Amino acid sequence: MNFINKLNRKFGKYAIPNLMRYIIILYAFGYLIQIMNPLIYYQFLMLDVAKVLQGQIWRLVTFIILPPSNNLLFLAIALYMYYAIGTALENAWGAFRFNLYYFSGILFNILAIFIIYFITGISYPMGISYINDSLFLAFAALYPNIQFLLFYIIPIKAKYLGILYGAFTLYSVFTKFIVGDYYISIAIIVSMLNFLLFFFSTRNYRKISPNEYRRKTEFKRNMRSAAKTGNVVEFRGKKTITRHKCAICGRTELDDENLEFRFCSKCEGNYEYCMDHLFTHEHVKKPSNEQQ
Repeated sequence: MNFINKLNRKFGKYAIPNLMRYIIILYAFGYLIQIMNPLIYYQFLMLDVAKVLQGQIWRLVTFIILPPSNNLLFLAIALYMYYAIGTALENAWGAFRFNLYYFSGILFNILAIFIIYFITGISYPMGISYINDSLFLAFAALYPNIQFLLFYIIPIKAKYLGILYGAFTLYSVFTKFIVGDYYISIAIIVSMLNFLLFFFSTRNYRKISPNEYRRKTEFKRNMRSAAKTGNVVEFRGKKTITRHKCAICGRTELDDENLEFRFCSKCEGNYEYCMDHLFTHEHVKKPSNEQQ
């Protein structure tokens, strides 16, 4: 976990906010390609290891656009679910950690396909189904008591769905190994490594309550509001958004943690003052043409 925190401090500024929004757009684009001509994906975009080794390296990226379903109704439901789950994870973890989780899932998925290819000589069309499954497992671990409607009728908690999927995955790994398709068993485990690493090799394996999620969302909203009102100052060589800033002297809570700030009810506008200037400042009045 400390390693991830260090990465976050160093590379967090490069994280892509609202990542799932762009993933959903890619899925929609992939669906349009499937409608026009499904062969376009399999001939030019699919992760074919042999062709990647021949120089078609764009396949390492373009393979992710394959939509989870070709049925428009089921696709819409799936995309809504993925967006909701991905957004909840990003809000709980932050953009950087969610980016790291998702992109590491893609890398492990690519590694799994390469393992199968070097063992069998066949490019196994896995797609990114295991990446989406790992998103759900992460959601079930963080929000175990959130309810889903199984078959759109039966209410069931996320933790039970997660356990059910985990058991099914272990069964698939075991049966593939027994029948001799051990390389597929290895590939399944490798493609799910992002979940295993994030939740069994760190100390951040904990539940996030909806109240905590709400507090984080409200804090981010307040910080954005502070940025819009000009509460951006230089502090220790870095630009920092403050919660309070005196409209007269410009002091913030960063200058002295004991400072108190109040808004003036007589000023026409959103003006905040420290206690030294709250009762001594000249009240701000809007120009007469604005008042009319």
